[in-house]
Amino acid sequence: MVIVYTAAMCMNGLDSTIVNPALLTIARDFGEPVTAANTVETAFLVSLAAALPVAGWLGDRFGTKRVFLGALAAFTAASAACGLSQGLTALVVARVVQGLAGGLLTPVGMSLLFRTFAPEERTRLAKVLIVPTALMPALGPPLGGLLTEHLSWHWLFYVNVPIGAAAVLLGLIAVRGPAKEPAGPFDTAGFLLATPALGLLTYALGFGPSHGWGAPPVVAAGAAGAALLIAAVVHQSRAAEPLLRLRLLRDPVFGSATVLALTTSAGLMGVLFVFPLLHQAVLGGSALDAGLSVFPEALGLMLASRAVDALLPRLGPRRLAVPALLLAAPVFAALAVPEVAGHAWAVRALMFCVGLVLGTAVLTVQIAGFAEVPPPAMSQAMGLFTIVRTLGGALGIAATAAVVGALGSAGAGAHGTAAAALPYASHRPYQAAILLTAALVAVGAAVALRLPAEAPGPPPPPPGAPEPGESGQGAPEPEEPELGAAEPGASEESAEHRRAEPGAAGAPVPATRAGG
Repeated sequence: MVIVYTAAMCMNGLDSTIVNPALLTIARDFGEPVTAANTVETAFLVSLAAALPVAGWLGDRFGTKRVFLGALAAFTAASAACGLSQGLTALVVARVVQGLAGGLLTPVGMSLLFRTFAPEERTRLAKVLIVPTALMPALGPPLGGLLTEHLSWHWLFYVNVPIGAAAVLLGLIAVRGPAKEPAGPFDTAGFLLATPALGLLTYALGFGPSHGWGAPPVVAAGAAGAALLIAAVVHQSRAAEPLLRLRLLRDPVFGSATVLALTTSAGLMGVLFVFPLLHQAVLGGSALDAGLSVFPEALGLMLASRAVDALLPRLGPRRLAVPALLLAAPVFAALAVPEVAGHAWAVRALMFCVGLVLGTAVLTVQIAGFAEVPPPAMSQAMGLFTIVRTLGGALGIAATAAVVGALGSAGAGAHGTAAAALPYASHRPYQAAILLTAALVAVGAAVALRLPAEAPGPPPPPPGAPEPGESGQGAPEPEEPELGAAEPGASEESAEHRRAEPGAAGAPVPATRAGG
């Protein structure tokens, strides 16, 4: 299961950034303007966001394994169709299918993974979770440029085909999905409200910085998306069987984890957006220099997975996440100092620290936030968490771009759009935007105080069960679980047996909080 999930998420993470360096080449090949080629990326991001609301219901209704492998097969087939495209329209349509499948992969795959491993075993998943979320998006731009230059842009999509096909085949053979959870009737009204709301908001937040916030398409999409989102929240709060179970947010731990996903994603995506602009517009660096300057952040995230594995069981979520977020805030702020931002190795060191300290907090929050979510609510909780995290990243980029545009226009004495205002010669607009990301991370530290003090542990033995070592016949010490070490096909089945047997090491904690 772990191998299949990692392969799927690596494909999804890579595809979110690998196309960017090839957009100009794609436009020239098809004889289209660059602005038209941007729809290739926009189509993927908007359709990905639009698929998120329905992911939880589909997983419960048809089974997480079936939906996950179906989405993976669709993503792989759409990748082949993208590579074979002979026109921009065909490419955009294939990217829409790819985005819809990708929107299902993350929440349904995470739900399947978290149902397979008990809460006390999930700390070791940090090494797996960080690869697709950190390393693959960072590798996307340089790999995309390399393939486009030495082969062709078609290979940006062909690389997914053998990996996806092998992952689907392995999943069919080796993965046994947990029993389907009861799914209520499909919330048609909630679907018709939430799906276009997320798609329109993603479009507005994505195009606002480049097209200008006053552009009619951006204004229309933003206003309609906000109105639909408000209506969706009102409906989901009142419906008996909502598409998105918002009542899960009432749980103090899961609710805090979801808010932290919003603030940390906004801070991280914001700084990764605005610092390369500062590096190029003010400091005179090239696009390659800017990309290489932020790449160490991915390496720091990789190390963070090991730090969480070692420290979370000893310190607990609260004592690990709060100091990490408090330390991340001044690291972010240091990037706004001109003397530091102009020194290449200082920037690389700070970006490494950003990945290390913020990655430690993010992984801790993700593991702790789902520790007491019961299996019947896992798909819903994972879908809701993914939606908030996705919107957080888009909001972070939009907010930093708005700050740069507003302060840059004021400083230049101009009153144009954000697109017209970039780039600015002064470092102050970028400095203010980076300080905003630091503030978002600092706010997260206050929210993290609501996380539990103790790390997730095995449930207590049932009443009357002998204590280990009692009467000289203690139970043997359980072996530490090894991810991916089970026999093919036994991983999820053994996890289900552990849940079913009273007192077994992997049995779930009774639903005392996020029952929903």
